[in-house]
Amino acid sequence: MNSVIEIKNLTKDYGEGRGVFDINLSIAKGEMVGFAGTNGSGKTTTIRHIMGFVQPTSGGAYVNGLEAWKHSSEYIRNIGYVPGEIAFPDLSTGTAFLKSQADFLGLTDMSYADELIRRLQLDPRASLKRMSKGMKQKTAVVAALMADPEIIILDEPTTGLDPLMRDSFLEIIKEEHRKGKTIFMSSHMFEELEATCDRVALIAGGRIEHIVDMEDIRNPKVREYKVEFVNSGDYETFKTLDFDIVRDQPKYRQVTVALSGDRINDLFRALKGTDVHFISEVKYNLDKYFREKLGRNREADTHVQ
Repeated sequence: MNSVIEIKNLTKDYGEGRGVFDINLSIAKGEMVGFAGTNGSGKTTTIRHIMGFVQPTSGGAYVNGLEAWKHSSEYIRNIGYVPGEIAFPDLSTGTAFLKSQADFLGLTDMSYADELIRRLQLDPRASLKRMSKGMKQKTAVVAALMADPEIIILDEPTTGLDPLMRDSFLEIIKEEHRKGKTIFMSSHMFEELEATCDRVALIAGGRIEHIVDMEDIRNPKVREYKVEFVNSGDYETFKTLDFDIVRDQPKYRQVTVALSGDRINDLFRALKGTDVHFISEVKYNLDKYFREKLGRNREADTHVQ
């Protein structure tokens, strides 16, 4: 697969531990990659380097083989970009802003812009200065996507959107992904990245800690099942069997077991004839994965001599 976005040993050192350090990330054509992390972790700094807004201390970011800091003017029109902090030019209305963007991009067909406006329930006639955060966010999304760009870069794009509009936006992004667009989206909301991305990178303290293929999250090799028994006898007997118990809650006569896919039948055979109140799968998710990974890293660090 050809890399559309390539970040190589990128470092931007602002001093006192602030910035990003030795970032490496490759995004293939047609791939959607999520960028997870808390505020201040380095998501926006990394994205600004891809856009060519910031000169790196060392290393660099590349788009279609072009180094961002020196050559971003050659590709910037082909990127649909929603910044983390939206600042509009001194224009009267959203309509005026979208028209100016269309002129800049050489866009004459506004049919897709009109569709996005409808789906996001945006009234672009409103004053830019008086728009709410959510309205500004919707306007920025329309401006980013209306020219059908091949590359889309989104920095916390759902900030300020209510839950219904967030769902509408995510559906739009899924459609863009299905069209074969290359998408890089940062978010501190794991569920958004789970719903849309092929891979997700976690950045913490300016360094990428982990990159995970979302197929490993959606279809884990080991799954957890919670079982609650009606009586203590069945509960105690079950605990003596050959299952990996990851959580035991005697108060509720509950156990949570971890099983590989080929052992699910063993579980049901073991439960046959017992009085089970309920059994349910404990869904694995991105948040749990990253918490496990970071926890293991911290534990390992404490044992370094």
